[in-house]
Amino acid sequence: MNFDIADISLAENGQKRIDWAFMNMDVLNSIQDRFEKEKPLKGKTIGACLHVTTETANLAVTLKKGGADVYLCASNPLSTQDDVAAALVKYYGIPVFAINGEDRDTYYAHLNAVLDAEPQITMDDGADLVSTIHSERQYMADSILGSTEETTTGVIRLKSMERDGVLLFPVIAVNDANTKHMFDNRYGTGQSTLDGIIRATNRLIAGSIFVVAGYGWCGKGLASRAKGMGANVIVTETNPLMALEAVMDGFRVMPMIEAAKIGDFFCTVTGDTHVLRKEHFEVMKDGAIVANSGHFDIEINVEQLREMAVSTKDIRDFVKEYKMPNGKRIYLLSEGRLVNLSAAEGHPSSVMDMSFANQALSAEYIVKNHEKLEKQVYKVPKSIDEQIAMLKLQTLGVTIDELTAEQEHYLSSWNIGT
Repeated sequence: MNFDIADISLAENGQKRIDWAFMNMDVLNSIQDRFEKEKPLKGKTIGACLHVTTETANLAVTLKKGGADVYLCASNPLSTQDDVAAALVKYYGIPVFAINGEDRDTYYAHLNAVLDAEPQITMDDGADLVSTIHSERQYMADSILGSTEETTTGVIRLKSMERDGVLLFPVIAVNDANTKHMFDNRYGTGQSTLDGIIRATNRLIAGSIFVVAGYGWCGKGLASRAKGMGANVIVTETNPLMALEAVMDGFRVMPMIEAAKIGDFFCTVTGDTHVLRKEHFEVMKDGAIVANSGHFDIEINVEQLREMAVSTKDIRDFVKEYKMPNGKRIYLLSEGRLVNLSAAEGHPSSVMDMSFANQALSAEYIVKNHEKLEKQVYKVPKSIDEQIAMLKLQTLGVTIDELTAEQEHYLSSWNIGT
């Protein structure tokens, strides 16, 4: 078996951590049990470019128990958990191509190693597999039944491809499922981003001025959690509706150029490029801490920060100091990459349980329905979304009401007035 990982001797510890995560992934557990019996993915090869974490490991195992041959690479050079990669190779026979801290060339070599397996289904977190196929391997498109996309940034890229008429196969936007973005993006990103910032800096959040760039689902979660820890939260936005929502939620809203002058912590979660740049760095106060929790390392213009600095030095793991010409210091976390997956461990497993349940069931849906799917970006079918929500409620021991026949009739009628 071909694979490329850091150290196979780490496998035992990785297995313990995979098992620990799976204890809190009851929805995926139930899907795994059914997949093992029914083998809905039998004979299919799945190529996945995802964060190589304990939760992803349990998804990969579920897909393999469903009959698929699974090949996995990392969707971020700093998010790979090397012991997890080792466990997947040693104990499950899943080829993994991922090393924590890999350089750009190795990253793309690993992407291509997965594509060399000629998968019929791809799974992305950021659309790098799909992008590589479209730019360098278009000959593969005819054999691909469909793809799934995990994150907001990837969905944005894919919808752009669809609008331009260049998308070569159907894609299911897992990120757009309610049981994904309303929970994973809000609660998962909110908690894990703060976890990464605190682990990296060991600084007190309470009493600080915490600037959140972007008020999508990830921004909502991060702002809420920072507020819960006692921070004075400022939100920056370009969308008037989201800005208004942030105001109504009790946050101060202002342009970044104003927030940059007073913030202690800054975290970008927009999915867009150069949200923090030269004019912001110039006015930041001494000791400002800058981080990113958007998918790609483009939200902070690190190149400009590097060019502005008169000196740089590593202060501690995941913290680099940039000294400005005026003597002030700016501290960049995790090289501007995903702080929640580099300095911490990413989302809690109970949240990823729903996200990866969507991935597994969407893969099954592609296998069963690919012949009638067009070359476009699809939402996760409502029936799958609601099934996952119900399964999650069951695992939490929560029951809900059912509509009576009278209520169903009322909701479906137009001629019943007051």
